[in-house]
Amino acid sequence: MPNAAKSGIFKIGGDLPVHRLGFGAMRITGKGVWGPPENKSEALGVLKDLAGLGIDFIDTADAYGPDVSEDLIQEALHPYKGVVIATKGGLTRSGPNVWSPNGNPDYLVKAAHHSRDRLKVERIDLWQLHRIDPKVARDEQFAAVKSLIDSGVIRHAGLSEVSVADIKAAQKVFPVATVQNRYNLADRQSEDVLDYCEKQSIGFIPWYPLAAGDLAKEGGVLDKIAKAHNAPHGAVALAWLLKRSPVMLPIPGTSSRAHLKENTEGAEITLSEAEFKSLAG
Repeated sequence: MPNAAKSGIFKIGGDLPVHRLGFGAMRITGKGVWGPPENKSEALGVLKDLAGLGIDFIDTADAYGPDVSEDLIQEALHPYKGVVIATKGGLTRSGPNVWSPNGNPDYLVKAAHHSRDRLKVERIDLWQLHRIDPKVARDEQFAAVKSLIDSGVIRHAGLSEVSVADIKAAQKVFPVATVQNRYNLADRQSEDVLDYCEKQSIGFIPWYPLAAGDLAKEGGVLDKIAKAHNAPHGAVALAWLLKRSPVMLPIPGTSSRAHLKENTEGAEITLSEAEFKSLAG
């Protein structure tokens, strides 16, 4: 049985240790990240399998469903033992695949309170601003996050889809524990953000981590390395991410118990320097 413990440990905010290979709970909802999952028992099974695979870091959001992902996590795992649950707020939903930022400070505070209630925790370990709303002053949104820390609603705070400049601006208001940007073998536009996070000991959570583009084609670099390791393409893509930086916290998501196990194999693959460089291109 693969074990995410082999991915190593990162301390979120300097004091909250998690295994670096985590789980993203977006895909346990319905199509378009809307409504309940088609197979609820399988979704609950995925969540219940996490501990046995050494996965102790779950990333979710109030917008997943909306509310569905948080509710399923609570149903499957509460009372929580040895698991860190991170959630996000700041995006609203009006239908499948529709996402709208809402950075109104009062809304952000209420969203965090509602997530805390749904998850049934006294304090959210990590709450992340899902998007900076361009219609609301950035510092007002950051002040709302700080108020959540000061009032004990959340322990640590993070950002999502931000630039280095955004992170620096937020750091003037509250300690930024994590940054969640899109990053994978095929899309490395956030390289500068990752480098900054590494220098600042900020956890970098790459969303959409399994995408590999042309590398995954039959006979491609990823395909050849996967065959050499007798491993799924996705596991090799995750192994590359884990090797890329010590602050990297991949959160592959799935609604399949079998796929979850395959993804966890990424923690057990050790890529050679030559393999790593060939994947990096």
